[in-house]
Amino acid sequence: MSDTAREKMEYDVVIVGGGPSGLSAAIRLKQLAQARGNEISVALVEKGSEIGAHILSGALLDPSALNELIPDWRERDLPIATPVTKEKYLVLGPAGAAGISWLPMPPFMHNTGNYAISLGELCRWLGREAESLGVEIYPGMAASGIVYENDAVVGVVAGVFGIDRQGHHKPDYQPGVELRGKYVFFAEGARGSLTQNLLVKFGLTEHCEPQKFGLGIKELWQVPTENFQPGLVLHTFGYPLDNSTGGGGFLYHFGDRFVAIGLVVHLNYKNPYLSPFDEFQKLKQHPAIGAHLKGGKRVSYGARAITEGGYQSVPHLAFPGGVLLGCAAGFVNVPRIKGIHNAMRSGMIAAQCAFDAIVAGRANDRLSEYQHAYERSAIARELRLVRNVKPLWSRFGTALGVVLAGLDMWVNYLTGGISIFGTLKHGKNDAQSTGVARDHKPKTYAKPDDVLSFNKLSSVFVSNTNHEEDQPAHLKLKDAELPIRVNLPVYGEPARLYCPAGVYEVVQE
Repeated sequence: MSDTAREKMEYDVVIVGGGPSGLSAAIRLKQLAQARGNEISVALVEKGSEIGAHILSGALLDPSALNELIPDWRERDLPIATPVTKEKYLVLGPAGAAGISWLPMPPFMHNTGNYAISLGELCRWLGREAESLGVEIYPGMAASGIVYENDAVVGVVAGVFGIDRQGHHKPDYQPGVELRGKYVFFAEGARGSLTQNLLVKFGLTEHCEPQKFGLGIKELWQVPTENFQPGLVLHTFGYPLDNSTGGGGFLYHFGDRFVAIGLVVHLNYKNPYLSPFDEFQKLKQHPAIGAHLKGGKRVSYGARAITEGGYQSVPHLAFPGGVLLGCAAGFVNVPRIKGIHNAMRSGMIAAQCAFDAIVAGRANDRLSEYQHAYERSAIARELRLVRNVKPLWSRFGTALGVVLAGLDMWVNYLTGGISIFGTLKHGKNDAQSTGVARDHKPKTYAKPDDVLSFNKLSSVFVSNTNHEEDQPAHLKLKDAELPIRVNLPVYGEPARLYCPAGVYEVVQE
């Protein structure tokens, strides 16, 4: 995608995405240049109005990668980092809860030494660090296209403005700018639009299992002092999800009386009438969960896709002119519900490989050394230990699947990655798991009480997302007739239920 009318800006490395992986890559590139007395130019584009704008706060940080990137971070002004002081695991029923924290778990599953953080604040802090080192950060500039030359990636188009819903140019149209680099890092997160194009163009998924996804819905609350337990981490299984629907809840106490609460629903659920948003509202109504929020105020709401395929589903990471980082590559550890440290580490590894290549005079070729470095890295070792958790959960349901997964993690931990199951396959993508409507009963959900539970409209209102009414839709239907022709009569059109923002609607005439 190129336009001779566009301004072109040249850099050594261009990074798409201002999350943990992209920022860590930018920082490490500049650190390497300073240490070796080289000059290296780095540009980072972020679609949010500022770094951290599209990141909902409240996450658990394994600090291992941050320790490597900025060893003295504890002595500096990193905001809202609360050490984990207590962790609980609960199995929920409709009205009660049973503690299972006594069950023996592999050491890597414990949260001792981890921190409950504001991920948005961490990204803003990393952004300031990157800028202080000379990284050029361009917020509010979505990368909307990829620039190719001789079948290699040489840059991206960013900052295109003034296009209406039909794709026509408005009076304030701006064609954007081509940000060109010797290497381009794609750190868009899960299901990034440019990343999806790259996966197809370069056949990056031909060798791996289908990627699996979850939907994480989260709210940030500020609660009264009497309900606040700084450093408490709580994970739940069971209610409101049935045994055949994978997922679970989480709750973190951190910062200034903040509680982050969320529900992850694995998107290979069978019942097309399931609404992840409404299941989350049910979770907050549970006595064991609602007690943490009582008397508090909801601050913000958000949702995001989570890559869950793990080790088997990691695509090939390098292609001519660029690489994939973080969640764009699928580095989330599903049972730990953690990916920040792996995302950061992937950025650091890619930075090292690109820096060495640029110093050697290379440009726009395939950084195969990044692929090899990943295969030898702590990322791959960690994902390999838990590679069978998702397949076992999917095959056997929550009750038996989680038990088998626990046993398999122990065996992998004790043997250094050897499993009695080998490496299980996912076999199919999430859409292929959806059942037909006639085989399932419609689910009914209680009306929200506007105290603990809310509707989608009021939730989107506090999600800090804004857009022009006539801007182009970022979700495009390949077949505009398919939802009514097939999805509605066969599946009950699950899109109207699974979207946490209520984007899709079936209007009955």
